[in-house]
Amino acid sequence: MKSAKRTLDILALMTSREARMSFTEISVALDLPRSSLHGLLSTLLESGWLTYEPASRTYGLGIRTLEAGNAYLRTDDLPSRARPFMERIRDDLDETVQLSVLDGRFNVYVAKVDGQQALVLASAVGRRLPAHATGVGKVLLADLDRATLDRLFSRVTLEQYTPNTVTGKADLYRRLQSIRDDGYGTDEEEYTAGVRCVAVPIRDQRGQVVAAMSVSVPVIRFDGQIEARARALLLEAAAGLSAALGYQRTPMSIGGG
Repeated sequence: MKSAKRTLDILALMTSREARMSFTEISVALDLPRSSLHGLLSTLLESGWLTYEPASRTYGLGIRTLEAGNAYLRTDDLPSRARPFMERIRDDLDETVQLSVLDGRFNVYVAKVDGQQALVLASAVGRRLPAHATGVGKVLLADLDRATLDRLFSRVTLEQYTPNTVTGKADLYRRLQSIRDDGYGTDEEEYTAGVRCVAVPIRDQRGQVVAAMSVSVPVIRFDGQIEARARALLLEAAAGLSAALGYQRTPMSIGGG
């Protein structure tokens, strides 16, 4: 059990990084004994889950991780069910539309459609980003209760990517409450300078948020008209996709008197 847990920890670490890692970096990050780590890395290399580059003496993800990711997308029909809604938004705005799910305190992109603009968002399906710094991430976090949020962010320092990134938990919690009140969230150049996003929640038959959909626009094209249109299209798509997933919104009761 201990070896299995350590193996999964190595894979989780590697998928959370956007660069290859040395043996020492992996050992320090996971606080693993060097003797144990040698055996675990050898097993992962032999099975194709990791690769090794002798010149830099670093490890990276192997082809098996791509196969696993593609298998996930084939077996989870959420991206395929979302794609027609995403394409309609893309065709209207000619901007990037993305779908993301929550993984701990991170959001992972599971679908993406691009417009034909010369300047577009550089992102990819499978990318994993800290949820507090993205529009879709904050929308996903907003559905969690306070106890769950406290567990996720206990002893965590919120990474800062731009001057606009939320780095205080109290501020983050206030923004999550605003998302609950408004029904949508935004990214005001919080992860990438020069890019703004609008995001909305996707709900399942239980009413739980299972994904978030966003429109990302470079600030040079993001004006009040685009923001309002993106928000309206996203809310319409979210209602349609959520209904397709079995969500039934409870009608508001009207009191007399």
